Amino acid sequence: MSVKIDPGWFEVLRPQFEAPYFAQLKEFLVAERQQYTCYPPGGKIFNAFDSTPFDKVKVVILGQDPYHEPGQAMGLCFSVPNGIQVPPSLVNIITEINADLGTQIPKTNGDLSGWAEQGVLLLNATLTVRAHQAGSHQHRGWETFTDAAIQALSLQRSGIVFLLWGSYAIAKKALIDTTKHHVLTAPHPSPLSAYRGFFGCHHFSQTNNILAAQGEQPIDWTRIR
Repeated sequence: MSVKIDPGWFEVLRPQFEAPYFAQLKEFLVAERQQYTCYPPGGKIFNAFDSTPFDKVKVVILGQDPYHEPGQAMGLCFSVPNGIQVPPSLVNIITEINADLGTQIPKTNGDLSGWAEQGVLLLNATLTVRAHQAGSHQHRGWETFTDAAIQALSLQRSGIVFLLWGSYAIAKKALIDTTKHHVLTAPHPSPLSAYRGFFGCHHFSQTNNILAAQGEQPIDWTRIR
């Protein structure tokens, strides 16, 4: 597996790369790619870690699974490349940003690389998926790997804002030292649950208020390409 990843993250995660479970995960992925189309492309699997260096992380948004239809997955949770139709959950995220901040972000582009470049780690719990089969690469080792990343941030950094949306992400709160970090929770932004409290959660203004209070540059949430 060719790994394109920020050197700081690579050092933090080196024990995971060298662990027996990761060797088994690599074998599984090789076999999967021989039989099926898998997403994202190999060079984008660790895109979240490559785009947001370990020592630059200010905010973490946690997703569950990469998008599983052609052209969607780019290694950043909730994000799709330009030219790909914006998925419903991201449409709802943009809707909440506009309502929360009084912005007018169009819902025609969904590339969130601009967030990643500002210190927003856009991390899926599972980093790969078989085409057209949501959840197909769960419970193969990725969760161990990404849990280790969350725990490393919790242990070695302070003042990070974790945005946990939906029951799956909220369960990850157990990995975070809430005496050192900030955790904001809400229902998932999917059409099935956004109206249960994601809309009106004000997480984007709250995040920026927290960062400003810590003397850090707020996130420009309008940087969607």
